[in-house]
Amino acid sequence: MVFKNREDAGARLAKKLGAYADRNDVVVLGIPRGGVPVAIEVASALHAPLDVCLARKLGVPDQEELAFGAIAAGGIRYLNESIIQAAGIPVDDIERITEEAARKLQDRSILFRGDKPPLVLEGRIVILVDDGIATGASMHASVLALRQMRPAKLVIAVPVAPIDTCGWLRPYVDELVCLDNPLDFYAVGQFYEYFPQVSDEEVLDVLQRAAPLPMQAAASEPVGFSRGENAAAVVGEGTPNRSRSDVFIAADDVQLAGTLVIPQNAHGIVLFVHGSGSSRNSPRNRHVAEVLQDSGLATLLFDLLTAEEEEIDRWSAELRFNIGMLSRRLVQVTQWVRQLDRTGDLRIGYFGASTGAAAALIGAAELPDQIGAVVSRGGRPDLARDALGKVATPTLLLVGSLDEDVLELNRQALAKLASKEKELRVIAGATHLFEEPGALDQVAKAASDWFTTYLVPERRTKAETLAGQKR
Repeated sequence: MVFKNREDAGARLAKKLGAYADRNDVVVLGIPRGGVPVAIEVASALHAPLDVCLARKLGVPDQEELAFGAIAAGGIRYLNESIIQAAGIPVDDIERITEEAARKLQDRSILFRGDKPPLVLEGRIVILVDDGIATGASMHASVLALRQMRPAKLVIAVPVAPIDTCGWLRPYVDELVCLDNPLDFYAVGQFYEYFPQVSDEEVLDVLQRAAPLPMQAAASEPVGFSRGENAAAVVGEGTPNRSRSDVFIAADDVQLAGTLVIPQNAHGIVLFVHGSGSSRNSPRNRHVAEVLQDSGLATLLFDLLTAEEEEIDRWSAELRFNIGMLSRRLVQVTQWVRQLDRTGDLRIGYFGASTGAAAALIGAAELPDQIGAVVSRGGRPDLARDALGKVATPTLLLVGSLDEDVLELNRQALAKLASKEKELRVIAGATHLFEEPGALDQVAKAASDWFTTYLVPERRTKAETLAGQKR
């Protein structure tokens, strides 16, 4: 596929995005400079406001092509703590590199926006447009930064890109629209008849010609980042007392994606071990995680499978029941949490769902001195088999009263657990997924109480004393 020019590419791209036309919650962002002439065609066809996406990657010292994070205008920063730790980047270097990039972004922001603040993206559908993708490094930086602004949906839309680059970027967004994935890809320009450099003046002209921006804009603020003990956390996102980071964790020679949230003065951390066909984006686990965070517990929701493995499992269902592999990866992720500066001293709990509960129990059996509590939601503890008799960790099994088969399996598993502090709690009127009104809230409350009891030293001592008195 060859495009006449960027305008032609944008017009063709807009036809593929027709589902987003005439909606009041859509924003189109163009990546300067070349993406802006494409983006205005998309924005015009969809009757959506247009803005520029100002973001830069943060390169590892002496390896600038390797990004340890990204920043966006408006005070948004994403840091990949796995790369920071592996490369041994000092906090002072992180701040220096961030500030240098921030100054450049601020200049660009003033040039393209003047005194106009950027649009609010939280809760909106964001369509990120460029004239093409080669390596994907710039697009990746933009996506990572935009994710911190909590859009309801993030869509990449480009005329052309290599298929492997699209495969790499796709897990980071909700949708990726690309008109052509040629096999012989050398440069974006080879797919355009006319592909001149785009000047800053042309970008300004396009933005001035774009439709007015009717949607609420963000409060104006300079690009800047805080120093101090939380300098390695995401800044400008979440609540003032809570930091959020997207992380990538090496396990079994693959990279597992996760979301790490650490409240201020956290007194424990809970690792979520999801089950059959689920992921770190499970709305049920995310709801429980938010309740735990409100209780002062850090949380790590992570994918036990890579995007490629999930695709295989979607058709075969062969990996979700590979409890040995899942528990092995869980143990490796636990060691990663132990080595991370900001979580290394926190007592660890496991929250397992469905088949993930079996992996959590096996992990607790293998790491008895490191795991302080386990909670299972609609779990299959029976799949842990012989490991049940080795689990001395305080364990709470939560099952819906209408989930009769799983309830019986949990009753049998409870009897085999070696823990002195163990309980099976039945949620009345709930089915396997706890979709009934109020059912998941009961799960979250029960999990919060259990984890705070056994992960907070003074509360654990009291609980053990009471348990001894009962015996």
